[in-house]
Amino acid sequence: MAAVLRGRASVRLRLLLSTLEARAVPASALGTSVTSAKVDVNGVHLHYLRAGEGDHAVLLLPGMLGSGKTDFEPQIQSLNKKRFTVVAWDPRGYGHSRPPNRDFPVDFFERDAKDAVDLMKTLKFPKVSLLGWSDGGITALIAAAKYPSYINKMVIWGANAYVTDEDEAIYHGIQDVSKWSKRTREPLEALYGYDYFAQTCEKWVNGILQFKHLPDGNICRHLLPHVQCPTLIVHGEKDVLVPGFHADFIHRHVKGSRLHLMPEGKHNLHLRFANEFNALVEDFLQ
Repeated sequence: MAAVLRGRASVRLRLLLSTLEARAVPASALGTSVTSAKVDVNGVHLHYLRAGEGDHAVLLLPGMLGSGKTDFEPQIQSLNKKRFTVVAWDPRGYGHSRPPNRDFPVDFFERDAKDAVDLMKTLKFPKVSLLGWSDGGITALIAAAKYPSYINKMVIWGANAYVTDEDEAIYHGIQDVSKWSKRTREPLEALYGYDYFAQTCEKWVNGILQFKHLPDGNICRHLLPHVQCPTLIVHGEKDVLVPGFHADFIHRHVKGSRLHLMPEGKHNLHLRFANEFNALVEDFLQ
């Protein structure tokens, strides 16, 4: 069984690297209609991008080592700017929300959820909808459960509520960034510098594996029944980084949620199929 998991992890590593390659976005690609700023939240200067002028506020929550710019360029550029005000943030220790350096105490997802909600309150939004990818999806679930009166609607994809043996094998497969291709490493090295990038990736693996040692590998599974907002779960059926049973579990335990499957979608389905994804999101949020 261990050999099978290692083999799967090797395949998934190659696919993850191709996913990360799609995250490199030149600064000029975001255009002049996007503003960039920092604001003090919970003692940290959090960086965010903002676009649009609509009444419906939408917060984009990035994945591991991600930032608003690297993870959500097609959403920042193309979500309807008359209907929505889109904010894409860099969680503390990621992107341009440094210092501080990123760390991973056992409550790091809860900390991110509080930071995210407090950021949007600081920006004077009365309510907000959440679009959370991967780690950002976990953060969104926690925020929706803990701050139900503040969350309007939520879309998540590539998220998991617990950690399994299969997940552990995947995480170990990406821990050593020296094994990543040069093409994959370069955009993250440009953002972080090699040392910070490598050290943070290794710390992330150790951080996420903390949950493997908790009962049922629990990250936020106990919070799912407390989610009250309308929730859309999108899952790419070719996502080998987050197996489909995770999406099914969240769907079963978030009351009234919808599960939308994208047959050709992989982990970065919002980048590979941006037009389809954006249309799906706009329809759900409206």
